[in-house]
Amino acid sequence: MNGSREGQRNDALRTAAAIVGLAVALLLLWRTRTLVLTIFLGVLFALAVSSGVDRLQRWKVPRGIAAPLIVFAFVGLVGAFGSWIGPTVREQTTELRTRLPEALEKLEKWVHSRGGGLIATIIGLSEEAPVPPVAASDSATGASTDSLVAVGSLDSARRPAVGPPVTRPASASLRDRVLAQLGGAGRYFLHLLGSTLAVVSGIVLVIFLAIYLAIDPGVYRRGLVHLVPERARPRTEETLTAIAVTLRKWLVTQLIAMVVIGAVTTVVLMVLKVRAAVPLGILAGLLEFVPTLGPVLSSLPAIAMGFVDSPEKALAVAIAYVGIQFLENHLLIPILMREGLDLPPALTIVMQALMAIVFGVLGLLVAVPLLAAIMIATRTLTRHKLAAGAVGETKP
Repeated sequence: MNGSREGQRNDALRTAAAIVGLAVALLLLWRTRTLVLTIFLGVLFALAVSSGVDRLQRWKVPRGIAAPLIVFAFVGLVGAFGSWIGPTVREQTTELRTRLPEALEKLEKWVHSRGGGLIATIIGLSEEAPVPPVAASDSATGASTDSLVAVGSLDSARRPAVGPPVTRPASASLRDRVLAQLGGAGRYFLHLLGSTLAVVSGIVLVIFLAIYLAIDPGVYRRGLVHLVPERARPRTEETLTAIAVTLRKWLVTQLIAMVVIGAVTTVVLMVLKVRAAVPLGILAGLLEFVPTLGPVLSSLPAIAMGFVDSPEKALAVAIAYVGIQFLENHLLIPILMREGLDLPPALTIVMQALMAIVFGVLGLLVAVPLLAAIMIATRTLTRHKLAAGAVGETKP
C-alpha cells in the first residue's frame, strides 16, 4: 500500500516537473523569439552557402575559404546594388517630394472630370456638402425674420469686415490629406530608425552563422543528434536530412522566382516608360523573398514614379504589378513547386498571417520555410510510427 502511494506521489511530482519545465521552456522561447527566428534565418542562409561550398570544394577550394568567400561576395553584391541605386533613389525621391502636390491636384481634377463615383469614394474625394435646409420648426418664424435678414445682409455688404470671415467647414483636399499622412509616416519611420542597431546586429549574426555552419555542418548536425536518446537518433538523422533537402529546394525555388519576377518587372516598367525601371525591377526581385508584403512594398515606389507623370500611368503600373503577381501565383510557382514543396495554399496563408501577427515582419519572412520544416518532420515521424506499428503487428 505504501509502495503504491509512493509511486503515485512520484508520478505526480514527475508530471508537475514536466509541466513546469514545459512552461519555463515556452516562456524562454517567447522571450528569445527574435533570436530564435534570426538563428533560423541564419540556418537557411547557411544551407544555401553550403551548397555553393560543396561545389567549390570540388575545385579543391577549402571549405574554410569557400564559405566566407561566398558570403562576403553576396554581401558585396548587395552593397554594390545599394550604392548604384542610391543616387537614383535620392534624385527620384527629391523630384517626387517636389512634384507630389502638383500630381495630387492632377489626380483630384482627373477624378472629378470623370464624375467622381466609385473612385472618388474609394480615395476619399467628395463634393462640398450642400447647405442644410431650414428645419420645419423654423418655418413659422422664417417669414417674420426674412426682412431683418435681408436688411442685415445689405448692411453687412456696405460695412467693411471687422473680424475674420466665417467659413463653412469643407472636406480637406486629397493633397492636404496625403501630405498629412506622409508627415505621420515620417514620424513612424523615425521610430523605426531607433531599432537600426538591432537590425544590424541581426544581419551580422546571420552572416557569421552562415559562415560557421557552412564550413563544417557535420559538427553541428552530430551535436544536435546527440541531444536526443540513442534509440531515436536514426529517426532524427533522417528527419534532419529530409528537412535540409526540402529547405534547399525551397531556396532554389525562391531564387528562380526572384530572378524571373525581377526580369519581367524591369521589362514591363521599361515598356511603360517608368523612370528608374531597372533599379525598380531589381528591387522587385529582391523583395520577392518576403512573401505577401514584399510585392506590395516593391510596387509602391514604381506606382509613385508613374504617378508623377500622370494618374493614368500610375494606374497602368498598379495593374501591371497585380498581373505579374497573378501570373506568378497561378503559373510560375505551381511549375516550380511541382517537384519541390507541396504546401497546402490555405495552410500557407494562415501560417503567414499568424507569424506576421505574432512575430511581425521577421515572422512573415520565415513563415513558409518554417511550415515546410514542420510538415516534413511530421511526415517523417508519422511514417516511422506507422512502420513501427506494422512491425509490431506482424510479430507473433
